[in-house]
Amino acid sequence: MILDIWRNLRLALTLLVVLGLGYSLVLVGIGQILFPYQANGSLIVQSGKVIGSALIGQSFTAPGYFHGRPSATVNAVSGKAQPYNADNSSGSNLGPTNPALLSEIKANIAALKGQVTGAMPANLVESSASGLDPEITLQSALAQVPAVAKATGLDPAELRRLVAGETEEPLLGIYGPRRVNVLELNLALRQLEGR
Repeated sequence: MILDIWRNLRLALTLLVVLGLGYSLVLVGIGQILFPYQANGSLIVQSGKVIGSALIGQSFTAPGYFHGRPSATVNAVSGKAQPYNADNSSGSNLGPTNPALLSEIKANIAALKGQVTGAMPANLVESSASGLDPEITLQSALAQVPAVAKATGLDPAELRRLVAGETEEPLLGIYGPRRVNVLELNLALRQLEGR
């Protein structure tokens, strides 16, 4: 009986090492070799300093910048709003019949008043499921061009070309809308301005 226990224990330890450690190391190695940018967080580096990730949205509230989707993330300890908190990613979970959702959308519309022309795009006033979306639709970016042009003094046509240059097509050409990564767009904007 002790021999059986020892044999089973050795098998369990061997499987733990092979499947628990070995398999994980193989996958990490494959990721580092084939997809190093993605495996390391899709970090955006400028002047040798990490300024963000292409996968996580950031808050841009100053005039002269394009704004992303609102974030519903909160501080894990206090429970207070902390936009784009990657440590506590979650949506608001407010359903369509919850009055707090309508209040949130009205507040977001008020915050963008004068910064968006035409119809207010939904993804500029409704928070995302993760609270960390780095992208907005092409329409949302173009709706902000007049306000950004006014704040920066740049020609609106030049800004529309900039937005077009930063636009990503739908996945496989059919899934999802045309979209723009807000951080990358704002970095291109800063470069255009010479900042």
